[in-house]
Amino acid sequence: MIFILAFTQNAAALAGRLEKNFFSSAKIFLPARFIEQKIFEGVEPIDSPLSEFTGKIFHEADAIIFIGACGIATRAIAGHVKSKLTDPAVIVIDEAGKFVIPILSGHVGGANELAKKLAAFLDAQAVITTATDINNFLAVDSWAVKNNCAIENPEAVKKISGAILEHGENSIGVAVTHELQAAPWPVTLWLRPRNLILGAGCNKGVPSEEFEAAAKNFLESSGVSILSLKALASIDLKADEPALKNFSRKNNIPFVTFKAHELQALPGNFSSSQKVLSAAGVDNVCERSCMLAAGEGAVLLRSKFICNNKITFALAKTK
Repeated sequence: MIFILAFTQNAAALAGRLEKNFFSSAKIFLPARFIEQKIFEGVEPIDSPLSEFTGKIFHEADAIIFIGACGIATRAIAGHVKSKLTDPAVIVIDEAGKFVIPILSGHVGGANELAKKLAAFLDAQAVITTATDINNFLAVDSWAVKNNCAIENPEAVKKISGAILEHGENSIGVAVTHELQAAPWPVTLWLRPRNLILGAGCNKGVPSEEFEAAAKNFLESSGVSILSLKALASIDLKADEPALKNFSRKNNIPFVTFKAHELQALPGNFSSSQKVLSAAGVDNVCERSCMLAAGEGAVLLRSKFICNNKITFALAKTK
């Protein structure tokens, strides 16, 4: 979700222009006095002190755009900044629309790229201050986002960027792999491509903690990183199973389900269980669901594995 905060009438007019002509959907917030005066339609009030209000929207935002002074935005977000991996993009635009300034999450959050696009739309100047960008060097965290990779150890990003700016070091490098393996360099930045699908089935009411532990043990014994999971897949009968939903939510992994006939119709050689067929209408849930979710050209990395006679797992890799 995109949130636009404006503080003057000119800023509000610019916010409306962006909402109408640039963003497919965005929410505009104005000081309560503008709402009371009914100067603008279709907007919501900033109904609490700005820092407090910003805290309410901070963690649900993909981007927050302040139309006003940098100082206002800086003070508003100061108490809510946590991690470059999770903080939203934050951009400041002056009310005349002359400058577009990313001030938070320039790479991972996409603030730099969004600022450039906004500047092009407004015929404004994007003010980019990150060293790799202004020197036209590769920003590894931006590359990771563009290539759908999770960053396992973000503390190494600064070291990698520093090495790039200083024209390289032999003791540092980037490894892009879903496999768990020994570090090839003393300082290794691990980027985990999201190319794995975890297929799962389970008995009704399996405790979330048990499912979580079993899933992590399965992935570790398979030699793969949990950060490379693109999705958790199962049958639609398990769409509301708390253990699966909680695993999805806790690990920020989409949970996809399929109908029994969709799973059964998938061609391929899969483990078969008459018991599962009688109960669910498909002879195998975990293998079929992960392969169906992985799509054409998928590879079954690990076939059906039964844990505690309650949970089944399988693992597929997308093309």
